[in-house]
Amino acid sequence: MSSLLIVILTAPPPAAQTAWKLERPVNARITARFADARISESSGAAVSRRTPGVLWTQNDSGNPPFVFATDTTGAARGTFRLRGAQNRDWEDIALGPCGIPTCLYLADTGDNRERQPFVTLYRVPEPALPARRPRQPVDVGPTEAVRFRYPDGPHDAEAMWVMPNGDVHLVTKGRSGPIRHYRVPAAAWRLGGPTTAQLLESLPITVRSRSDRVTGAGLSPDAQMVAIRTYSTVYFFVPTRDGRLQVPRDPLACDVRGLGVQGEGVSWLDGRRLVLTSEQSLLPAGTIAVAECPLPSPAAQR
Repeated sequence: MSSLLIVILTAPPPAAQTAWKLERPVNARITARFADARISESSGAAVSRRTPGVLWTQNDSGNPPFVFATDTTGAARGTFRLRGAQNRDWEDIALGPCGIPTCLYLADTGDNRERQPFVTLYRVPEPALPARRPRQPVDVGPTEAVRFRYPDGPHDAEAMWVMPNGDVHLVTKGRSGPIRHYRVPAAAWRLGGPTTAQLLESLPITVRSRSDRVTGAGLSPDAQMVAIRTYSTVYFFVPTRDGRLQVPRDPLACDVRGLGVQGEGVSWLDGRRLVLTSEQSLLPAGTIAVAECPLPSPAAQR
């Protein structure tokens, strides 16, 4: 059998067109700007379940590599330096399992020119916030790392979430070709050495302009829904047992234009509300917004 035929037989089918129903949020507002001036390029967001009210974020470049604790008022709650990590282009942050503690996962997967043969995931136990905000950054770690490549060549990926079983999921930005969904299995952390992500599918998100490019993702607290955001829109998908994403029976999308000049981060504040973060762009500081979007039924199309 020819190698071309093998690729055809093993590649996921192309994404079908979906008639998304675009809705405005039921309630939405920009709640704050980041008080910490160092947060100039917030490219990801993760709401803590360990410390209620805390929101984790990170810049998409800069060393030494920091993660920042804040909240929806923008307050500076703490700065943590990840020992053993490098920030080449951190594009998303998520919370997920890593044994007994919960870990912060960082996706060093930005690749604007789509030339990097390998990219990296980092994880570190979620830091505990001291009673008083320390004046200096606190070292945490050591940080675990997994280097991986994509089976079909380099991609720019800015969206990540971690399933309860520890699998890390990534979605490409859509710079070239369709929006693709990959998985790095949880076993990769214990196997060591570079690994290859699994291509699961192409997603029915059409990229017509820059505003349609995917910039972030977040898993709902009950793990029943994934929010995937672009600069202008949040799409809702239902995760399945095999790791793929299905379009809900009522395919709703949420219009988040006006909630950040260059919106990239998204996380679930609770079961109904999203937190959205934006890079600084031309503003004095990046912004934080809270949006309650109409949500679809978790039942998927058949």
